[in-house]
Amino acid sequence: MESFKNIEQSQVTISELMLPSHTNFSGKIHGGYILSLMDQIAFACASKHSSNYCVTASVDTVDFLRPIEVGELVVMKASVNFVGRTSMVVGIRVESEDIHSGIIKHCNSSYFTMVAKDDKGKSVPVPGLILKTEKQVRRFLKSLNRQEMKKNHRQETSKKEELKIEDLEILRNSHKVQLEY
Repeated sequence: MESFKNIEQSQVTISELMLPSHTNFSGKIHGGYILSLMDQIAFACASKHSSNYCVTASVDTVDFLRPIEVGELVVMKASVNFVGRTSMVVGIRVESEDIHSGIIKHCNSSYFTMVAKDDKGKSVPVPGLILKTEKQVRRFLKSLNRQEMKKNHRQETSKKEELKIEDLEILRNSHKVQLEY
């Protein structure tokens, strides 16, 4: 019998104070550090849902909307938005709070596709999702659409295409490139 879980059963929230050791050369919190935290929370969320070890299969668009400053409290919220047979899409929202003023800013949202694995590293089925709200249904459908677009993109990019003269002319006239081949 197939099992199902409520989305709330696997939701995870983490908070961390941003320290000077987390900065890049311009004094803002390093994007790579934020990505590392996002990967950790995606792992925790997917592992809670699947009750298995999980690996990151892909990361959809990561747009750094606003910089995060030293001394701000970063809060990340993760939720399983979609499940396939062995994979899950974990939605992550990143916010930072200026703890002096209380101002909260949305810094990033992203989607991590995670795959459940057994002890031998073989992909294993994951429980289904119980969708209780319109928002949960919308998130599931959006994830389904993103999965389809990624599948189509993979198929398109795997095709070998011949270069056309028109393409080269577009490059020469409309882009900042110099062709030397």
